[in-house]
Amino acid sequence: MKKSICIFFCLALFISSYAQTDKRLKGLDKDLNTILEVTKAPGFAVAVVDGDKIIYSKGFGYSDYENKIPVDANTLFAIGSATKAFTSAILGQLRSEDKLSFDDSPLKHIPELKFYNDNLNNHVIIKDLMRHSTGLPRHDLSWYLFPSADKDSLIARIAHQEPFTGIREEWHYNNFMFLAQGVIAEKITGQSWEENIKTRFFEPLGMSRSKTALSELQKTDNAAFGYELKKDDKISKMDYYDISGMSPAGSIYSSANDMAKWLNMWINKGKHHDQEILSEAYINEAMSSQMVMTAALPEEENPDLFFANYGYGWMTMAYRGHYRVEHGGNIDGFSASAAFFPSDKLGIVVLANQNGSSVPNLVRNTIADRLLGGKTTDWIKRFVEKQENAKKMETELKQEGSETTQIKNTRPSHVMQDYTGSYENAGYGSFNIAIVNDSLFANFKRKKLYLKHYHYDVFEPYEVTKTGIDTTNSGTMRLNFAIGDGGNIIQVALKVEAALDPIVFKRTPNIIDVSTADLEMYVGDYNLMGSTLKIYIKNETVLYLFVPGQPEYELMPTEKHKFSLKVADGFKIEFFETDNVITDMNLIQPNGTFKAKKE
Repeated sequence: MKKSICIFFCLALFISSYAQTDKRLKGLDKDLNTILEVTKAPGFAVAVVDGDKIIYSKGFGYSDYENKIPVDANTLFAIGSATKAFTSAILGQLRSEDKLSFDDSPLKHIPELKFYNDNLNNHVIIKDLMRHSTGLPRHDLSWYLFPSADKDSLIARIAHQEPFTGIREEWHYNNFMFLAQGVIAEKITGQSWEENIKTRFFEPLGMSRSKTALSELQKTDNAAFGYELKKDDKISKMDYYDISGMSPAGSIYSSANDMAKWLNMWINKGKHHDQEILSEAYINEAMSSQMVMTAALPEEENPDLFFANYGYGWMTMAYRGHYRVEHGGNIDGFSASAAFFPSDKLGIVVLANQNGSSVPNLVRNTIADRLLGGKTTDWIKRFVEKQENAKKMETELKQEGSETTQIKNTRPSHVMQDYTGSYENAGYGSFNIAIVNDSLFANFKRKKLYLKHYHYDVFEPYEVTKTGIDTTNSGTMRLNFAIGDGGNIIQVALKVEAALDPIVFKRTPNIIDVSTADLEMYVGDYNLMGSTLKIYIKNETVLYLFVPGQPEYELMPTEKHKFSLKVADGFKIEFFETDNVITDMNLIQPNGTFKAKKE
């Protein structure tokens, strides 16, 4: 134990002394502490690789802000989508093992995978999954609001997710396609994605602290908590988000020191201590331009920063005449950047425990300017100016009064009870709307939203937090309820993809429990204009309606004496009671209401 502590201490001294002798890094600590201050971040860790060496490795701020536990270079953070390069690299290894081709159809390896249409089924290849060129937009709320630990159930949703453009016509980021890559590897290797990452990368690279599951992180010492910066500049702790079954898209937890080893392998053309981890052919292909992301034309302020393309889990751009390969990561409470400059043999990793943070970009660019030489930008000053301009604009908008599409003095078309029920979409999942204390709430697996009336049958969602309802920002998503021919609420539409029409969730009314004894009171024959309708019980607990010449209809109890027909939208039955005896029933349907008398 003493020996290992000594070795670690010596290594820390070596890295620190190397940084002190490298003139390029002189005064860097001061700059990074200033970034910590101006961004109001709880903490971050950074490591810099030069060739085969880690020349700088350090933590700033706190991993646990409340208890003032400092960050160091071994503190674990969620790296989010910086995971993607790992996932695609598994396929790179499998190709080297002649177990797949990037030109294969993904359906060859995942027979149960189906896309939205035959054109996608027949023409998408594995390479399209790796470079975001399927034409499918993100559909991120499908996994974020409707999480599942079952990768197969998430894969099944893809069949119901609409594309925006044709295959290879435009670049569209899509986490589901990285899930699919992970599942392809699972099918071929017989090992889980998590096992593949551990055995193929963590172990051979010596990334001994890195994890692939939140449950593992929570058992580990020296792991950062995630935070967000509220509008009042308050640093507030966030719950960890368990990405669960979507793990191949972003479930790695790592440290600056461990990630430096990952970047070192890429800088050294796939080798680690002369052991080949990835083939040089794959390295070159993965960090080359496979798909144009945006035009990313040079700006007047920074004419030497331009183009934005995508490889396999990596983004590429020109940075001051140098070729940069990078991928960021964001998940609740954490932000990250892993970047390297292959021609310069330099790598920079920045991990922050701040939600949607500017820290990774500011730190990366500040260090890159020092290492590459030539023109530099005062990134800290630029950030502060942008923040001040944003606050000024926000103040002006409040004074002027922002325009709104809201139509005042309107009311919902129905009473609150009529909006309750279960809402489902096959490409996303299901959620429930219920009434609590005279207010509507949408209940998702990991979030609860208060629904505030906006206008007509449109409601705005506000997140319910541990401290109450967060009314500071509802975002742009609204819930637009629709009425069927029978006059009842049949669905809700959510505008979750800017490029697509709203996603529709079909409503099923909430069901109440009714005992068999209570159901007995409805049983009998009912006369409707000379025809006899029958109400009866099957399987002891289910009430049915039989109309001559039609199939039987299962009735779902929604309120006292009120039932909905399970397979017929807009069709309901209401029974009427006199002196504890059912005397009549109304058949409510789109073309009218018809009364039947109990015989």
